Amino acid sequence: MSRLLYENSVSYKGYLIIPFVFGKLDNSEIYSYKLLSEVGHTSQFHKAENPAKIYGSSVSNIIDIAKEHIDKNLEFVSHRDSFKSRYIYRNNLIIIFQEGDKYFYDHYPPELLNNIAAPKLFQSEYECLSWIKQGLNGEHPRQRAI
Repeated sequence: MSRLLYENSVSYKGYLIIPFVFGKLDNSEIYSYKLLSEVGHTSQFHKAENPAKIYGSSVSNIIDIAKEHIDKNLEFVSHRDSFKSRYIYRNNLIIIFQEGDKYFYDHYPPELLNNIAAPKLFQSEYECLSWIKQGLNGEHPRQRAI
């Protein structure tokens, strides 16, 4: 599998549709997708790969296929966009969440949907993003064992 195309991800009805190149056939790319759900593991589609079992010929085509599958198999009604504060840095997906006056994040590497975020709270979205960038740039001080 190629890297996940986070820059082409689309938030739709409580899901984040993330396309990727599944393979090539006669020099044409075949696209698939993965999903994240705003309700996490309570959704059967959270971190699912192509639950529609249909592949596409372009990013826009696979996004349409994913939307149609979500519409036909809607598990919950979302009244917010949990994925609106998402960023791509060095091909990593960063999703910022706010609860009250605290911010935290999910961090997904380029090739798989494993959240590698540190359990840390921040005072602002900017502080959160700055901390993540420092970590990805190798700028966090090493902690010594005592």
